[in-house]
Amino acid sequence: MTDATLVVGTVRSADGTTIAYERSGDGPAIVLVGGAFNDRTTTRAVAAALAGDFTVFGYDRRGRGDSGDTAPYAVQREIEDLAALIGAAGGGTAYLYGISSGAILAALAAAAGLPVAGLALFEPPFRVGPHDGSGAALAPRLAELVTAGRRGDAVECFLRDAVGLPDEQVRGMRDQPMWPWLEMMAPSLVHDATVSGDGSLPADRLATITAPTVVLDSTGSPQWLRDATGATAEAVPGGRRVSLEGGFHEVPADRLAAELRRLLLG
Repeated sequence: MTDATLVVGTVRSADGTTIAYERSGDGPAIVLVGGAFNDRTTTRAVAAALAGDFTVFGYDRRGRGDSGDTAPYAVQREIEDLAALIGAAGGGTAYLYGISSGAILAALAAAAGLPVAGLALFEPPFRVGPHDGSGAALAPRLAELVTAGRRGDAVECFLRDAVGLPDEQVRGMRDQPMWPWLEMMAPSLVHDATVSGDGSLPADRLATITAPTVVLDSTGSPQWLRDATGATAEAVPGGRRVSLEGGFHEVPADRLAAELRRLLLG
């Protein structure tokens, strides 16, 4: 995708917060809902692969990139952000593709009654079965670290306790070129952790989703994420589970886009 294909704009959410987005392509609208360490730049490869069949909206969730972050934070405010984006699309409805914690947010938005034409969720990080999500919520701990200026420690905490990476791998990441980016995104991790709660599957809320729903996972992801994918698909009425060949918590953009076209548009 080149910059010439992008139309950059903003919408104002219900609480007055400015939400920045970029639009590309032509066809029915689809909004890409990023997860932790994502903003609209990190979803561009998928947007480019989808742009031949969809009008794609990649956006900065509140607290990221060029979007605002009006306090106090609440998950409902992020649902209202999605409502504003769907309104900006102009067709009355939109598809949602959510990634990781963004998949939880997209599912909650559909359950709240937003006009969602179809829902695609990639590895929502619920803790199910032997990984039962009944632990304490992570958000307060992350908020304390961020407030204290300990962004690196907040990133370590999230990668260890939410993603499940071993301590030695997380410590080694501090020397990698990507670390400053991760630290820059640290305040938004509080939002991701709040969306995820204690990690338990909100089966009652998922059961209210009426939009056609597909839940995807990667063959290269850890078993707990793949278990979460299956449990989410079972909890949504008529939900389908699809596994794609890929790496750890990711599938190549072209392969993913081809499946989203097939599953959402038929």
